[in-house]
Amino acid sequence: MYVCTLIVVCILPHNFGTKFAIPLPDLPLFFMNYNELLFFTCFLSFIALMLVIDLGVFSRSSHKVSFREASAWSIIWIALALGFYFVIRNYGDQIHGIENYKELEKKVNLYESSKEDRAKVLNPNDYEGSLDRYRAKMGLEFLTGWLLEYSLSVDNIFVIILLFASFKVREKYYKKVLMWGILGAVVMRFVFIFLGAALLHEFHWIIYIFGALLIYSGIKMFKDDEDEKVEPEKHPVVKFVSRYFRVFPRYVKSYFFVRKTGRLFATPLFVVVLIIEFTDLIFAVDSIPAIFAVTEDPYIVFFSNIFAIMGLRSMFFFLSNVMHFFHYLKTGLAILLIFIGVKMIGHEYVLEPIGFKTEYSLYIILAILVTSVTASLLFPKKEHEAGEEVGKH
Repeated sequence: MYVCTLIVVCILPHNFGTKFAIPLPDLPLFFMNYNELLFFTCFLSFIALMLVIDLGVFSRSSHKVSFREASAWSIIWIALALGFYFVIRNYGDQIHGIENYKELEKKVNLYESSKEDRAKVLNPNDYEGSLDRYRAKMGLEFLTGWLLEYSLSVDNIFVIILLFASFKVREKYYKKVLMWGILGAVVMRFVFIFLGAALLHEFHWIIYIFGALLIYSGIKMFKDDEDEKVEPEKHPVVKFVSRYFRVFPRYVKSYFFVRKTGRLFATPLFVVVLIIEFTDLIFAVDSIPAIFAVTEDPYIVFFSNIFAIMGLRSMFFFLSNVMHFFHYLKTGLAILLIFIGVKMIGHEYVLEPIGFKTEYSLYIILAILVTSVTASLLFPKKEHEAGEEVGKH
């Protein structure tokens, strides 16, 4: 009941409880003021508009996404994310409706648990300077969080490629399946992020559990078998759907449901969508705690997550045919998870005293990615191994 209350409360206007005399928990973090609600609504409307443009203008019929189309959309989403960074860098305070030093101090204290980091932003004798430092901090946190989530999305691409191959989905239906999978991911990320922020706000020690989880996930990724296969009939989602729903035995064009002999059946394509949703749910267990190592502002976490998710679909088509060239990338991601986990556990008592800054995280993330990509190109797999990898995908 407490969890459900947190999820509902996080989207209510800040004066809802007072206006309607409804007793609500004392969680000021999760009451949206007018600016936050307006910005949040406009952001989701913009994302919806981009999806409509993509689906309505460029995807009226199912087709195999070309490398050129995937490249174009990847560039578009990267450009939009970078553009959003500049918006936050210059107007980030407007997200929270900050109008004076007192409101700025309240938000910084709310979203920054470290006294040292708060002191780097706030100066009661310099409101304009404090505001500029706050904007710069928000922008850097968004950029770092987006790059982190975008990088971790690569591991999700490995899994999705494996799923499509195992379930024998035709390439021209990839885009539709991923689109519906992403829409579900947006909803799940919203719940996960604001619930995670609620837990961190109420029980700050949870950050150490998140850190340990990331270290475990990184070590597990090191040990994962690259030749892992998915057996469709044994997948838990397939078993669940088969048990409680009628599933048609074969694909029917791009339909998710078909009616036969007066009864409604789910098609295997719909089952694949559910599996993509399930996969993202598992993936979110790693990725969302990771970004909380960068910022505790749930709005920045959400915005960076959504831009990464939206870029995931185009990046899937961009990388799916060349993924085998970057065989050290998964190793790099494992190191990245371990680094973020160590940062979460040691930030307050080890990194903070030695002056570790948010931009250092950005530099380390970039270094890990560049090193893993460069190593893959300098030390390529042997031809027969690369051929086998392509055959699997």
